[in-house]
Amino acid sequence: MGPRDGELPQNGELLDVQGLVKRYPGRAYGARSEAVSTAAVEGVSFSVLRGQTLGLVGESGSGKTTTARLLLRLEAPDAGSIRFDGEDWLALSGEALRRRRRNMQMVFQDPNTSLNPLMTVGDQIAEPLRAQRLAPRTELRARVADALTGVGLEGAAADRFPREFSGGQRQRVAIARALATRPKLLICDEPTSALDVSVAGQIVNLLLELRERNGLSMIFISHDLLLVRAIAGTIAVMYRGRIVEEGPATIVTSRPLHPYTAILLSSVLEVGLPERGARIVPGPEPRAAAGPLSAGCSFAARCPIARPRCSQETPPLSVSANSGAHRAACFFPGELDARL
Repeated sequence: MGPRDGELPQNGELLDVQGLVKRYPGRAYGARSEAVSTAAVEGVSFSVLRGQTLGLVGESGSGKTTTARLLLRLEAPDAGSIRFDGEDWLALSGEALRRRRRNMQMVFQDPNTSLNPLMTVGDQIAEPLRAQRLAPRTELRARVADALTGVGLEGAAADRFPREFSGGQRQRVAIARALATRPKLLICDEPTSALDVSVAGQIVNLLLELRERNGLSMIFISHDLLLVRAIAGTIAVMYRGRIVEEGPATIVTSRPLHPYTAILLSSVLEVGLPERGARIVPGPEPRAAAGPLSAGCSFAARCPIARPRCSQETPPLSVSANSGAHRAACFFPGELDARL
């Protein structure tokens, strides 16, 4: 039997994003007030294979969460294309979009705000099953219990409220709810940042186990390069709305090409990383510019190795010599890393 309509071959491309753009309206105040727009995501492109985990890394304000919201259609992009599971994701609307959303789910950063404190966790896990008509009423309780035991909680916990759980347990509930519809792609937006270190490690191990058990594809968003290295096969580093480096996780974290990635790594002390010299401190973060990002490298104002060309031309995200699938948007790739 051949694949169903719209189904890609196993290990084929599940998600393909090209030229994604999102700008927010605002006003600039000077000699006169004028309407402007601020670029949050500017020309982002990447793909996720079936069974692959992509790590999206960057500081706060780099555009990671906005990218996730665009993928989920929680916000509409201003330009670009998204193909998910063989379909034009941006062409879907109404009932068609609602039905397809079961295949792309999200675990949010803080379970204290993503869970409704007035509903039992069982009702919250059952809610997407009801909305998607994935289980008859007589089977809902069993499906909820299965979802809870699948994340290491007791099925009887369905009758409790979020306040009766610890922070790590609440995040397990949030994961169970996201997986209740049996999605093909799970987006995790900083799922451990609100947790203690030991509990965060348990959640990471749980996600790894669930990925293998369910054959999930994942996008794991974090500011922590080492955490992403542990869970993702491929890393994309974002800075000011653009992807500045992309490649296999082990290579990006051991031989970074972009100065921004090298600086992030220079601030980390971790067994297993190559020994590096003193931490490199970048220049101050410039104020967010109004309007589309100007010509030139977005990191030029802070980069220790910037030349005049860097502020005049925009470097493409391209493969450097002998780097294979490793790409960087830099005219002098690897130069800063060699100094560390």
